[in-house]
Amino acid sequence: QVQLVESGGGLVQAGGSLRLSCAASGSILSINAMGWYRQAPGKQRELVAAITSGGSTDYADSVKGRFTISRDNTKNTVYLQMNSLKPEDTAVYYCNAKILIWGRLGPGDYWGQGTQVTVSS
Repeated sequence: QVQLVESGGGLVQAGGSLRLSCAASGSILSINAMGWYRQAPGKQRELVAAITSGGSTDYADSVKGRFTISRDNTKNTVYLQMNSLKPEDTAVYYCNAKILIWGRLGPGDYWGQGTQVTVSS
């Protein structure tokens, strides 16, 4: 009923930039918070950045000042601009959204399929 489709991952050298996008589609009534998580090999999935429907943002300490999260509510899309990338940013990045759909009483948790970001030194 709801799909989150990510794009924009890839291979980049340290110091470079990438922009991730995640578009939600389906029987959507409203989207509350949206965010980006990442999971490196052998590590737990961690929150990278989040943004509310009103535009308030939150970032992991490790990415503050380098990453910027934004959203376009008219397109049900969230973005993650990643600058000054470091090798330790290498991970699979997942989009997450709290979405209220037709027929449900409360918002559900939805995930994208993940996109690989690799930063070479």
